[in-house]
Amino acid sequence: MIEYLPRSKQHTELYLTQFGVEECIPSHFFGPAIRSHFLLHYILGGEGIFEVDGKRYRLQKGQGFLIYPDVITYYQADSVNPWSYCWFGFEGTLAELLLKQAGLTRESPILTYDKDDKIYNYLKLMAETNGNGNHKARETRMTGLLYLLLSVLAEYGPVTPTEQRESRAEIYVEKVKEFVETNFAQKITIEDIARIVGLNRSYLCSLFKQQMNTSIQEYLIRMRIHKACEMMQNVELSIGDISRSVGYNDPLLFSKMFKRVKGTSPKHYRTENVE
Repeated sequence: MIEYLPRSKQHTELYLTQFGVEECIPSHFFGPAIRSHFLLHYILGGEGIFEVDGKRYRLQKGQGFLIYPDVITYYQADSVNPWSYCWFGFEGTLAELLLKQAGLTRESPILTYDKDDKIYNYLKLMAETNGNGNHKARETRMTGLLYLLLSVLAEYGPVTPTEQRESRAEIYVEKVKEFVETNFAQKITIEDIARIVGLNRSYLCSLFKQQMNTSIQEYLIRMRIHKACEMMQNVELSIGDISRSVGYNDPLLFSKMFKRVKGTSPKHYRTENVE
Protein backbone atom coordinates (compact mmCIF):
# COMPACT_ATOMS: atom_id res chain seq x y z
CA MET A 1 0.00 0.00 0.00
CA ILE A 2 1.28 3.44 -0.93
CA GLU A 3 -0.35 6.83 -1.32
CA TYR A 4 1.18 9.94 -2.86
CA LEU A 5 -0.10 13.35 -1.80
CA PRO A 6 -0.02 16.79 -3.47
CA ARG A 7 2.07 19.63 -2.04
CA SER A 8 0.20 21.32 0.78
CA LYS A 9 -0.79 24.97 0.39
CA GLN A 10 -2.16 25.38 3.91
CA HIS A 11 0.40 23.51 6.04
CA THR A 12 3.76 24.79 4.85
CA GLU A 13 5.42 24.14 8.24
CA LEU A 14 4.89 20.37 8.01
CA TYR A 15 3.00 18.14 5.59
CA LEU A 16 2.96 14.60 4.24
CA THR A 17 4.10 13.86 0.70
CA GLN A 18 3.51 10.09 0.82
CA PHE A 19 3.07 7.14 3.15
CA GLY A 20 2.87 3.40 2.75
CA VAL A 21 3.73 -0.08 3.93
CA GLU A 22 5.54 -2.94 2.19
CA GLU A 23 6.53 -6.53 2.85
CA CYS A 24 9.79 -6.91 0.95
CA ILE A 25 10.90 -10.00 -0.90
CA PRO A 26 14.34 -11.44 0.01
CA SER A 27 17.23 -9.11 -0.97
CA HIS A 28 14.86 -6.42 -2.28
CA PHE A 29 16.81 -3.16 -2.52
CA PHE A 30 16.51 0.50 -3.47
CA GLY A 31 19.32 2.79 -4.63
CA PRO A 32 21.88 4.11 -4.46
CA ALA A 33 19.63 7.11 -5.08
CA ILE A 34 18.45 10.39 -3.59
CA ARG A 35 15.05 11.64 -2.45
CA SER A 36 13.65 15.13 -2.71
CA HIS A 37 12.02 15.07 0.75
CA PHE A 38 12.46 13.54 4.20
CA LEU A 39 11.58 9.84 4.23
CA LEU A 40 11.24 7.97 7.53
CA HIS A 41 11.15 4.15 7.45
CA TYR A 42 10.02 2.11 10.44
CA ILE A 43 10.66 -1.66 10.47
CA LEU A 44 7.66 -3.80 11.40
CA GLY A 45 9.43 -7.17 11.12
CA GLY A 46 12.49 -8.88 9.69
CA GLU A 47 15.82 -7.18 9.07
CA GLY A 48 18.02 -5.49 6.48
CA ILE A 49 20.78 -2.94 5.90
CA PHE A 50 20.83 0.83 5.39
CA GLU A 51 23.83 2.67 3.93
CA VAL A 52 24.49 6.42 3.96
CA ASP A 53 27.59 8.64 4.04
CA GLY A 54 29.92 5.64 3.95
CA LYS A 55 28.28 3.93 6.95
CA ARG A 56 26.34 0.67 7.03
CA TYR A 57 23.67 -0.10 9.61
CA ARG A 58 22.07 -3.52 10.18
CA LEU A 59 18.54 -2.93 11.42
CA GLN A 60 15.63 -5.02 12.67
CA LYS A 61 12.08 -4.80 14.01
CA GLY A 62 11.51 -1.76 16.23
CA GLN A 63 14.17 0.29 14.48
CA GLY A 64 14.04 2.66 11.54
CA PHE A 65 16.07 5.00 9.39
CA LEU A 66 15.75 8.57 8.15
CA ILE A 67 16.58 9.56 4.58
CA TYR A 68 17.58 13.22 4.20
CA PRO A 69 16.64 15.15 1.04
CA ASP A 70 19.29 15.10 -1.71
CA VAL A 71 21.50 12.56 0.13
CA ILE A 72 22.52 9.30 -1.58
CA THR A 73 21.28 6.24 0.31
CA TYR A 74 20.95 2.51 -0.26
CA TYR A 75 18.88 -0.03 1.62
CA GLN A 76 18.28 -3.75 1.18
CA ALA A 77 16.16 -6.44 2.79
CA ASP A 78 17.88 -9.46 4.30
CA SER A 79 18.13 -12.51 2.01
CA VAL A 80 16.79 -14.90 4.68
CA ASN A 81 14.62 -12.74 6.94
CA PRO A 82 13.53 -9.80 4.75
CA TRP A 83 12.05 -6.83 6.46
CA SER A 84 8.63 -5.29 6.19
CA TYR A 85 8.30 -1.61 6.95
CA CYS A 86 6.07 1.40 6.83
CA TRP A 87 7.26 4.80 5.72
CA PHE A 88 6.33 8.45 5.88
CA GLY A 89 7.52 11.08 3.40
CA PHE A 90 7.19 14.70 4.46
CA GLU A 91 8.43 18.24 3.98
CA GLY A 92 8.00 21.66 5.60
CA THR A 93 9.91 24.49 7.23
CA LEU A 94 9.67 22.79 10.66
CA ALA A 95 10.49 19.27 9.48
CA GLU A 96 14.21 19.32 10.23
CA LEU A 97 13.75 20.98 13.63
CA LEU A 98 11.12 18.43 14.70
CA LEU A 99 13.37 15.58 13.58
CA LYS A 100 16.27 17.03 15.59
CA GLN A 101 14.03 17.09 18.66
CA ALA A 102 13.59 13.35 18.11
CA GLY A 103 17.36 12.91 17.90
CA LEU A 104 17.26 12.28 14.14
CA THR A 105 19.83 14.10 11.99
CA ARG A 106 21.92 13.34 8.95
CA GLU A 107 24.73 12.28 11.29
CA SER A 108 22.34 10.16 13.45
CA PRO A 109 19.74 8.75 11.05
CA ILE A 110 18.72 5.66 13.07
CA LEU A 111 15.69 5.50 15.37
CA THR A 112 14.66 2.89 17.90
CA TYR A 113 11.07 2.59 19.11
CA ASP A 114 9.96 -0.83 20.38
CA LYS A 115 7.47 0.14 23.08
CA ASP A 116 4.21 -0.43 21.19
CA ASP A 117 2.50 -0.21 17.79
CA LYS A 118 1.84 3.56 17.81
CA ILE A 119 3.90 4.35 14.71
CA TYR A 120 2.14 1.75 12.56
CA ASN A 121 -1.23 2.74 14.04
CA TYR A 122 -0.65 6.35 12.96
CA LEU A 123 -0.14 5.12 9.40
CA LYS A 124 -3.41 3.17 9.55
CA LEU A 125 -5.23 6.24 10.84
CA MET A 126 -3.78 8.28 7.95
CA ALA A 127 -5.08 5.71 5.47
CA GLU A 128 -8.51 5.70 7.13
CA THR A 129 -8.92 9.44 6.51
CA ASN A 130 -9.29 8.71 2.78
CA GLY A 131 -12.76 8.95 1.33
CA ASN A 132 -14.23 11.44 3.79
CA GLY A 133 -15.02 13.79 0.91
CA ASN A 134 -13.28 16.84 2.39
CA HIS A 135 -9.72 17.27 1.15
CA LYS A 136 -8.87 20.21 3.44
CA ALA A 137 -10.14 18.38 6.51
CA ARG A 138 -8.20 15.25 5.56
CA GLU A 139 -5.01 17.21 4.97
CA THR A 140 -5.26 18.85 8.38
CA ARG A 141 -6.01 15.54 10.09
CA MET A 142 -3.05 13.81 8.44
CA THR A 143 -0.75 16.69 9.39
CA GLY A 144 -1.96 16.34 12.97
CA LEU A 145 -1.17 12.63 12.92
CA LEU A 146 2.31 13.38 11.56
CA TYR A 147 2.89 15.82 14.45
CA LEU A 148 1.76 13.11 16.89
CA LEU A 149 4.14 10.60 15.34
CA LEU A 150 7.10 12.97 15.61
CA SER A 151 6.11 13.87 19.18
CA VAL A 152 6.29 10.19 20.16
CA LEU A 153 9.77 9.91 18.65
CA ALA A 154 10.84 13.10 20.46
CA GLU A 155 9.46 11.85 23.78
CA TYR A 156 11.34 8.57 23.66
CA GLY A 157 14.29 9.55 21.48
CA PRO A 158 17.88 10.02 22.66
CA VAL A 159 19.09 13.23 24.27
CA THR A 160 20.76 15.31 21.57
CA PRO A 161 24.31 16.72 21.95
CA THR A 162 22.82 20.22 22.07
CA GLU A 163 20.59 19.28 25.00
CA GLN A 164 23.54 17.66 26.77
CA ARG A 165 25.56 20.87 26.52
CA GLU A 166 22.82 23.03 27.96
CA SER A 167 23.05 23.62 31.68
CA ARG A 168 19.93 23.29 33.78
CA ALA A 169 20.07 27.03 34.42
CA GLU A 170 19.92 27.75 30.68
CA ILE A 171 16.97 25.42 30.29
CA TYR A 172 15.01 27.14 33.08
CA VAL A 173 15.83 30.60 31.72
CA GLU A 174 14.69 29.57 28.26
CA LYS A 175 11.40 28.37 29.74
CA VAL A 176 10.90 31.77 31.39
CA LYS A 177 11.59 33.60 28.12
CA GLU A 178 9.20 31.37 26.18
CA PHE A 179 6.46 31.80 28.79
CA VAL A 180 6.84 35.58 28.84
CA GLU A 181 6.80 35.85 25.06
CA THR A 182 3.62 33.78 24.88
CA ASN A 183 1.78 35.36 27.83
CA PHE A 184 3.02 38.96 28.00
CA ALA A 185 -0.52 40.23 27.35
CA GLN A 186 -1.90 38.47 30.45
CA LYS A 187 -1.82 39.55 34.09
CA ILE A 188 1.13 37.32 34.93
CA THR A 189 3.25 37.55 38.07
CA ILE A 190 6.68 36.22 38.97
CA GLU A 191 4.92 33.65 41.16
CA ASP A 192 2.96 32.45 38.11
CA ILE A 193 6.15 32.05 36.12
CA ALA A 194 7.96 30.24 38.94
CA ARG A 195 5.04 27.84 39.34
CA ILE A 196 4.99 27.04 35.60
CA VAL A 197 8.76 26.56 35.47
CA GLY A 198 8.71 24.49 38.65
CA LEU A 199 11.23 26.39 40.78
CA ASN A 200 11.20 28.42 43.95
CA ARG A 201 10.54 32.09 43.14
CA SER A 202 13.71 33.46 44.74
CA TYR A 203 15.91 30.77 43.21
CA LEU A 204 14.43 31.31 39.73
CA CYS A 205 14.92 35.08 39.97
CA SER A 206 18.55 34.54 40.97
CA LEU A 207 19.17 32.13 38.06
CA PHE A 208 17.56 34.49 35.56
CA LYS A 209 19.55 37.46 36.81
CA GLN A 210 22.82 35.53 36.51
CA GLN A 211 22.08 34.33 32.97
CA MET A 212 20.38 37.43 31.51
CA ASN A 213 21.87 40.25 33.60
CA THR A 214 18.37 41.60 34.19
CA SER A 215 15.39 40.68 36.37
CA ILE A 216 12.37 38.71 35.19
CA GLN A 217 10.16 41.73 35.91
CA GLU A 218 12.32 43.99 33.79
CA TYR A 219 12.41 41.39 31.00
CA LEU A 220 8.60 41.25 31.07
CA ILE A 221 8.30 45.04 30.95
CA ARG A 222 10.69 45.35 28.03
CA MET A 223 8.94 42.56 26.17
CA ARG A 224 5.62 44.36 26.58
CA ILE A 225 7.04 47.67 25.39
CA HIS A 226 8.75 45.98 22.44
CA LYS A 227 5.43 44.43 21.41
CA ALA A 228 3.69 47.78 21.91
CA CYS A 229 6.12 49.43 19.50
CA GLU A 230 5.33 46.79 16.91
CA MET A 231 1.60 47.33 17.37
CA MET A 232 1.97 51.08 16.82
CA GLN A 233 2.57 50.36 13.14
CA ASN A 234 -1.14 49.57 12.97
CA VAL A 235 -2.70 53.04 12.86
CA GLU A 236 -6.17 51.60 13.52
CA LEU A 237 -5.12 50.79 17.08
CA SER A 238 -5.39 53.55 19.66
CA ILE A 239 -2.84 53.96 22.44
CA GLY A 240 -5.45 52.54 24.81
CA ASP A 241 -5.98 49.52 22.56
CA ILE A 242 -2.25 48.87 22.53
CA SER A 243 -1.96 49.37 26.27
CA ARG A 244 -4.58 46.72 26.98
CA SER A 245 -3.12 44.39 24.34
CA VAL A 246 0.25 44.23 26.09
CA GLY A 247 -1.08 43.67 29.60
CA TYR A 248 -1.65 47.21 30.93
CA ASN A 249 -5.30 47.97 31.65
CA ASP A 250 -4.22 51.31 33.15
CA PRO A 251 -3.11 53.62 30.28
CA LEU A 252 -1.27 55.87 32.75
CA LEU A 253 0.84 52.96 33.99
CA PHE A 254 1.50 51.95 30.40
CA SER A 255 2.68 55.47 29.55
CA LYS A 256 4.92 55.50 32.60
CA MET A 257 6.53 52.15 31.73
CA PHE A 258 6.84 53.12 28.06
CA LYS A 259 8.61 56.39 28.87
CA ARG A 260 10.96 54.61 31.29
CA VAL A 261 12.03 52.17 28.58
CA LYS A 262 11.92 54.40 25.48
CA GLY A 263 12.57 57.82 27.00
CA THR A 264 9.45 59.32 25.46
CA SER A 265 5.68 59.00 25.63
CA PRO A 266 3.78 56.46 23.50
CA LYS A 267 2.07 59.27 21.59
CA HIS A 268 5.34 61.04 20.79
CA TYR A 269 7.01 57.75 19.84
CA ARG A 270 4.21 56.96 17.38
CA THR A 271 4.40 60.45 15.87
CA GLU A 272 8.16 60.16 15.35
CA ASN A 273 8.36 56.55 14.19
CA VAL A 274 5.17 55.67 12.37
CA GLU A 275 4.52 57.13 8.93
